Amino acid sequence: MTKLIIQIPCFNEEDSLPIALAELPRHIDGIDAVEWLVIDDGSTDRTVEVARECGVDHIVRMKRNSGLAKVFMAGVDAALRLGADVIVNTDADNQYCAADIPKLVAPILDGSADYVIGARPIMDIPHFSPIKKMLQRLGSWAVRVASGTEVPDAPSGFRAMTRQTALRLNVLSEYTYTIETIIQAGRAGMQVVSVPIRVNEDLRPSRLVKSIGSYVRRSLVTIVRVFMIYRPMRFFMVPGAVMAGLGALVGLRFVYFYAVGQGGGHIQSLVLTAILVLIGFQLVLFGLIAELLGANRKLLEDIQWRTRRLELESQFGIERGVE
Repeated sequence: MTKLIIQIPCFNEEDSLPIALAELPRHIDGIDAVEWLVIDDGSTDRTVEVARECGVDHIVRMKRNSGLAKVFMAGVDAALRLGADVIVNTDADNQYCAADIPKLVAPILDGSADYVIGARPIMDIPHFSPIKKMLQRLGSWAVRVASGTEVPDAPSGFRAMTRQTALRLNVLSEYTYTIETIIQAGRAGMQVVSVPIRVNEDLRPSRLVKSIGSYVRRSLVTIVRVFMIYRPMRFFMVPGAVMAGLGALVGLRFVYFYAVGQGGGHIQSLVLTAILVLIGFQLVLFGLIAELLGANRKLLEDIQWRTRRLELESQFGIERGVE
């Protein structure tokens, strides 16, 4: 029996949640059971009551507002404990077209994918500003480089995953889960694919994007963090090599003037050479250390995956806080 659980993170969604739930499927070809899971992120409105009235099967309630990343992982953990073979994540604001869920899970059902990301038509979404579109493309490029995948829309929250993929996820970010989970799946050798999906009209402003300035700052920090954690050698080695190269050029300039008898007036070049070469050497050293730490991280992730799998196999049941 194949069970699919559709999880929906929610925070004060009493108005949009009924619209999103009304579009969700209850039957999908190739799936024996389809269940709905709502993760309430400390809502202060009637989100939980509305979810019950709309026939949601399971509800996870966070004691306080914890942010999208933690809510996503709480939903994944609950779905695993509820016996999900396939997990679909979507938004409560009805941004994604629920009719595309069968298309989203199709690569999983035919065995060609472990993790499927719905690719939105970013350039055609009217309420996305030009800056946001540019950052979406830049962020997706960074994720493709870091993960070794070909995901064109990394920030998309409309995604499906197998049980084994879900067991390997471990989100460290407190902002969003979208980028890290793709990188983890790609780096673990899982098959990550994208399928084109449709989007609905905007029901409310994004809660993640409070302002363009905030979005730019968070996006750039996320991109830098991605490279620092998952591509440390490239992140540190390239600027290290540049600094050392500049130092070498300045040093050659000093050697030239010294050779023609004018070295006494260019001692500053010698000092600058030493500083640039030292900085370059330190950056390369940081890259080597980070690469070693990355190897240790991979071992810890494998241990965590094995532990979680054994726990679920030996203590299968409903986690406390899941109705």
